[in-house]
Amino acid sequence: MNPLVRQIMVAMVLGVAAGYACHAWAPDAAAAKDTARYFNIVTDVFLRMIKMVVAPLVFATLVAGVASMGDARMVGRVGTKALTWFITASLVSLGLGLVFVNLFQPGAALNLPLPDVSATSGLKTSALNLADFVTQVFPTSIAQAMATNAILQILVFSLFFGFAIAALPSDATTTTVRFVEELVNIMLKLTDFVMKFAPLGVFAAIASVVTTQGLGVLLTYGKFIGGFYVALAVLWLVMIAAGALVLGPRAMKRLLGLLREPVLVAFSTASSESAYPKMLEQLQLFGVRRRIASFVLPLGYSFNLDGSMMYQAFAALFVAQAFGVEMSLTAQITMLLVLMVSSKGIAGVPRASLVVVAAVLPLFGLPEAGLLLIMGIDQFLDMGRTATNVIGNGIATAIVDRWEGQGQAQDEEATDDAQPAAAHAQLG
Repeated sequence: MNPLVRQIMVAMVLGVAAGYACHAWAPDAAAAKDTARYFNIVTDVFLRMIKMVVAPLVFATLVAGVASMGDARMVGRVGTKALTWFITASLVSLGLGLVFVNLFQPGAALNLPLPDVSATSGLKTSALNLADFVTQVFPTSIAQAMATNAILQILVFSLFFGFAIAALPSDATTTTVRFVEELVNIMLKLTDFVMKFAPLGVFAAIASVVTTQGLGVLLTYGKFIGGFYVALAVLWLVMIAAGALVLGPRAMKRLLGLLREPVLVAFSTASSESAYPKMLEQLQLFGVRRRIASFVLPLGYSFNLDGSMMYQAFAALFVAQAFGVEMSLTAQITMLLVLMVSSKGIAGVPRASLVVVAAVLPLFGLPEAGLLLIMGIDQFLDMGRTATNVIGNGIATAIVDRWEGQGQAQDEEATDDAQPAAAHAQLG
């Protein structure tokens, strides 16, 4: 086992123990919350260090990837393959969520009265609308996009920047290309330095949650949490099976071993950003070409959120069950499709999955305030969905790379077959 992985797992266990002790010794909830704030200092520092790496790393790797492709058609081809996989994975995630939430019925026993119409979850659902999403995709300032870690905006700017480099003669961009490639190597080394602090950040993150919530919250919502994680486990099996089908069983086993570290970091910190740098490094160790990984992975962070899809299905239908609102299968499927469309590109919205669900619930006559029932345990749910998002993007990137490699091999074979035919025609 990788030493860092071992350290992270030990840190998770110690975090639970320390959090339980702090929660037990705290005289009241306010004191527990104050104690958790000290753990949060360590967590926030670690996440800040990760975030300082993400923006320049995404920019450098994506620009280097697009510039190395040198062909807009190749970018379009890779993007089409990636989005095809993303949409398929989202539909599978929502479908499995629909099946398991109806099977376990986690909210059916609550029999709660509908809340007052003035009650709200307090989430900023105004952040979720089509007009804002479309306009916010395009940055007004790359400096602002970098400062706020707006991944989708950085992705758009990096694509234009990479296309501009590819469109110019190679002798006119040699210095810039070399700088970008060197920047990638520097940022990856910086990532290695930052990741040495991961066990400390993991310990503090787990300890903070358990200090505030205690272990009792897991028992109170055990059915909901248990059902959600069973559904996630099935989703993992489906993704792994699909990966093994395309990559081969042995290659899939090796990929899972390489992804173990970033998945653990994502799970313990409930932050996809914390796993991004190591994900990029591990995928390249697996053999994914840097130009593919640096293009597909950032795209997946905005459009391929398998765990979040699963969570949204569970959360929305849990609210319906808790308040005794009957929904036909057609209505459920319609709501999940709306959730899928609404969630694309909202990775930068705080508590994005909750925001999407809170915005969609009123459209189907469900109380937005119903999310208050699960907001207290959202951290535990966020850990699972974030880890699932990470492994889903890792598998997707490896598969797209394999598809693209097969496509190139077929193109080269067709070219080789065409050359003798052309020569024969000339001789004739």
